Formats: sequence, C-alpha cells, structure tokens
Amino acid sequence: MAIRRNKRFHAEVATSSLSDIMFFLLLFFLIISTLANPNVIRMTLPKSKTNEKTNKQLITLSVTEEKRFFLDKDEVPFEKLEASLLAKIDPAKDQTVVVRIPFNMQVQDLVDVLQIGVKNKLKFVIATSPK
Repeated sequence: MAIRRNKRFHAEVATSSLSDIMFFLLLFFLIISTLANPNVIRMTLPKSKTNEKTNKQLITLSVTEEKRFFLDKDEVPFEKLEASLLAKIDPAKDQTVVVRIPFNMQVQDLVDVLQIGVKNKLKFVIATSPK
C-alpha cells in the first residue's frame, strides 16, 4: 500500500518576524544617533595636537561664522549672553563652559566671549578637533 502526498513540499522562509526586528533596530539606531551627537550646530573647530576629554558638567557655547551665539542649542543675542549664561550656571556644581568657535573667526570675537568668563570667574574651555 503506497501512500502518496497530494501536495509537494515547498521551502519557505518566515519573514513576519523579520519586519519586527527591523523596526526595533531602526528605533535603536535613531535613539542612539540622537544621543551620540548632542550639538546640532555644525562647525569646523580649530585643530590641536592634543585635546582633553572632560566628564564634568558642561554648558556648550557655540558661535557660528555669522556671529550667532547659541547656549546649549538656544540662540541668544550677544547683549543677553552674559545674563543667560549666569542664569544657566549652577554655583553648587563644578560646571565648565565649552566654547565652540569656528577656526576662521577673528581673535577679537573669541576674546569678547572669554571676557564674560573672566569677569564672572567662570571656567571656560575652547573646543578643538584632533589633528
């Protein structure tokens, strides 16, 4: 007595779970990419042979080539920069202000920003790119 199958066997790959995995991977990479680069303002920084990475409390002060000032992604006019910076700094914490200024800006623009730190006894650090 020979038993035959009516239907032949066809190899299949179950792809229903693959779409779920791809969705979770997409979400993971989107979240990680936003955390990896907190500074939205793109600029070419001055080069240096050595640069130090800090793990302290940081406040980022970015200056664009058009002389627009950003304090942690918020645009601030230069006249209100000192007041905004002092409002943002917590005296109880050891905070450092990281100045991100393009490499081709004039020295006077950098000195104007650093004068605010000297006047108020704040810690300023100039961000650089590795050579």
